[in-house]
Amino acid sequence: MQPLDGIKVLDFTTLLPGPLASLVLADSGADIIKIERPKIGDEMRHYPPMWGDSAASFAMLNRGKKSLCLDLKDETQRKTLIPIIQQSDILIEQFRPGVMKRVGLDYETVKAINPKLIYCSISGYGQTGPKAHQAGHDLNYIGDTGLLSNSSGKNHPTLPPTLIADIAGGTYPALVNILMAIISREKTGKGCYLDIAMTDNMFMLMSFALSQGLTTKDWPADGENLLTGGSPRYQLYKTSDGKLLATAALEEKFWLRFCKLIDLPEQMIRQKTQSHLIISKIQSIISAQSARYWASLFKDEDCCCTIVKTLDEALQDPHFQARKLFEAKLTNEQGQHIPALPTCLAPIFRPQTKFAIKSPVLNDN
Repeated sequence: MQPLDGIKVLDFTTLLPGPLASLVLADSGADIIKIERPKIGDEMRHYPPMWGDSAASFAMLNRGKKSLCLDLKDETQRKTLIPIIQQSDILIEQFRPGVMKRVGLDYETVKAINPKLIYCSISGYGQTGPKAHQAGHDLNYIGDTGLLSNSSGKNHPTLPPTLIADIAGGTYPALVNILMAIISREKTGKGCYLDIAMTDNMFMLMSFALSQGLTTKDWPADGENLLTGGSPRYQLYKTSDGKLLATAALEEKFWLRFCKLIDLPEQMIRQKTQSHLIISKIQSIISAQSARYWASLFKDEDCCCTIVKTLDEALQDPHFQARKLFEAKLTNEQGQHIPALPTCLAPIFRPQTKFAIKSPVLNDN
């Protein structure tokens, strides 16, 4: 038995935030019906690289779901949704505010059909406010909220390695609130409306920067905060063969052990100012040896130092293999297999399966 066995989800979302949320719900046992546009479907179906008849990223995010093609502007086709809405527990949509109302599928309308429905809207700026209807993507959201200004690479602007607002501001808050709404419905018998704004949820990720700025008015500059490059204790150092040593020796015991192992001059170990000079000195020490040397030195030491792996190297790591993160397989229409995308479920709730899980085929209504 999975935690959400018997829960039915009507999913109108595309691209990343909503589909990743409904994927976690699917892995938890929920039955997902994905509503897609006729012929084109979810835009993610066409993002390279292609894998069989659809994109690999689409297959990873939408495995285990059913697909139903509907033209939401067609009233006759929309009516086919009524019995599905009546039987659904959750509805997730990701359009700009007002779109679902224009096609007669806003919360008040569907609430009249199913008062117990949990209706979750995921958007960039939320359903209210001056920016509610403004177009945007992840980079705009983290830029608008000040997150990007803390670590954008002031000398060499760098894009974040993942879509922070989409996942940490959209997917996970949607999941948390949906699960809380399920618990609330058990007590009250009523559904509810959830307004999930990806930008709202960015501020939760900046507790260190906010605590500094709000109390001292000394707002963190780009790359100068404790966790964004301003400290020698939390830093990336390049090795002689061009790899990176990730040093996170924040606590004093880790820092002292790290300094001893690299033989940092004593006068620098307890120095609280001129961090740039300490960083420069440590960099000169680390760049004198290869990644293999440093990995061997730090392997059995308690100082929070590791060599940055490529994604391919990470997938081969015996630790993740022992955790069976990539045991479930994904299959396409041609019978090809790749590991399925792991979700955030704890091992006790993960689908106990080794067989292939298919992604939805674009089916007509």
